[in-house]
Amino acid sequence: MDISVVIPLLNEEESLKELHNWIVSVMQSNQFSYEILFIDDGSTDKSWEIISELGNINPSVKGIRFLKNFGKSQALHAGFAKAQGDVVITMDADLQDNPEEIPELFKMIKDDGYELVSGWKKKRFDSYFSKNLPSKLFNWAARRTSGVKLNDFNCGLKAYSNTVVKHIDVYGEMHRYIPVLAKNAGFMNIGEKVVKHQARKYGHTKFGMNRFVNGFLDLITIWFISRFGKRPMHLFGALGVIMFFIGFGFSFYIGIDKLFLNPTGRLITDRPQFYIALSTMIIGSQLFIAGFLGELILRSNRQQQRYFIKDNLNLK
Repeated sequence: MDISVVIPLLNEEESLKELHNWIVSVMQSNQFSYEILFIDDGSTDKSWEIISELGNINPSVKGIRFLKNFGKSQALHAGFAKAQGDVVITMDADLQDNPEEIPELFKMIKDDGYELVSGWKKKRFDSYFSKNLPSKLFNWAARRTSGVKLNDFNCGLKAYSNTVVKHIDVYGEMHRYIPVLAKNAGFMNIGEKVVKHQARKYGHTKFGMNRFVNGFLDLITIWFISRFGKRPMHLFGALGVIMFFIGFGFSFYIGIDKLFLNPTGRLITDRPQFYIALSTMIIGSQLFIAGFLGELILRSNRQQQRYFIKDNLNLK
């Protein structure tokens, strides 16, 4: 199979048929063998009924329905697990991503040697202050901290080789940072393509301003995981040792001062330096223990519960 199109969605009943017909037209005109994977992330409208109807008409349409809304990352993870195409294309279901971009994305993966190609919505039809400006700041911070030189991390239109999607673990709200996850997994051939952005035709966005706050918090998380995820002792242990010896140095100085330099002076417990030294030593010990526990956790098997599937369509 040439292409798997993975489409996570939540309450997009108005756009599904139009999106399906558009994708099928592109696939047929380019003679691609394909599958369309709709991942219904707990929709409460008629989205699943429409997906089922499309699946009855077109056997290339497949679907997964979650029991409730688990988030875009979990939807992509489920789609990646089932995708069979040599190239996996992800796009949003709101018609803001243009299926006409698929042939060029496919070519960049198959012929140009890229392992991941991210879309760049250079010209956007969103509000500047509510979306464009925060997005620019977010992308600047992501570039600086991750080292991945992309202009639009959050673009839903991306292309991957099948090998990439089978070797990355998308969880939490990390769908924004799939290129960074791919880089951390060893896939270095990451490219970018300017794609057309279309104004939303139906409904309204499912993401509020809190996505930018969550995005920056996730950015800190992925920066830490990238730098110290496999060696937490290198961060916490080093900080703990430094703070412990600073506190020990204070304590040693106070003890020498009391015993030899000023034996008739104030009691040690009456001096603020004593409590500073004690607090620093305690914090240093706690940081060291945190690093040690982190190393133990990394060496234990982790089982994560990500999503529950309620129904599936045309999937074995």
